[in-house]
Amino acid sequence: MFFKYSKYILWLAYAYFSYLLFLITVQYIPLNFDVAFLRIKQDEIQLFHYKIAFFTHVYTSIFLIAFGWIQFSSFIRKKYSKLHRNFGKLYIVIILLFSGPSGLIMSYYANGGIISQIAFIILSVLWLLFTYLSFYYVRRLDFINHQKFAIRSFALTLSAISLRLFKFIIVFLFQPFPMNTYRIVSWLGWTFNLVLAEIIIVYFLNKRINGIKTN
Repeated sequence: MFFKYSKYILWLAYAYFSYLLFLITVQYIPLNFDVAFLRIKQDEIQLFHYKIAFFTHVYTSIFLIAFGWIQFSSFIRKKYSKLHRNFGKLYIVIILLFSGPSGLIMSYYANGGIISQIAFIILSVLWLLFTYLSFYYVRRLDFINHQKFAIRSFALTLSAISLRLFKFIIVFLFQPFPMNTYRIVSWLGWTFNLVLAEIIIVYFLNKRINGIKTN
């Protein structure tokens, strides 16, 4: 019974956590320098480049969460291929020109010191790389590798949700020091997603591709 409706459960969970992330984002609209996360970043927010990077990242990344699911809807991909392509282009442009570079700048100032900084720098670099490679392969009509890197890219996009989810779970269960929690989730928030992405690629995407070749 669970597996029969698992897809719908996942979509509902995705919608719910996307909504929570949206509520976090609207706190910064219009420009608000003393709310939520920025309350512990008052020194950094005084820096012009950090200020630009932060609001660029916050204001653009929410769109990736909002319509990213369209790229993985087989119904939309088959019935509305033009919509799939247009949203795909928008997804790539936002990450490569706005969300990715701004996230990389913010990584240098991450809470938790060098451990967290390295985690977020790697996350940002891989996010940019995987997104570019998904674009690179689709331009060469290599749709298999395009799908693989699109899955990896979106897995890292969803780290915005998984990071906060793991933070809640860890604090609820173990109640560690805040900075220790942040160091843990700075790595767990995206490595866990990448592991799931590779499982999807190996056990589902590759199986489907091999099945098509066999038939």
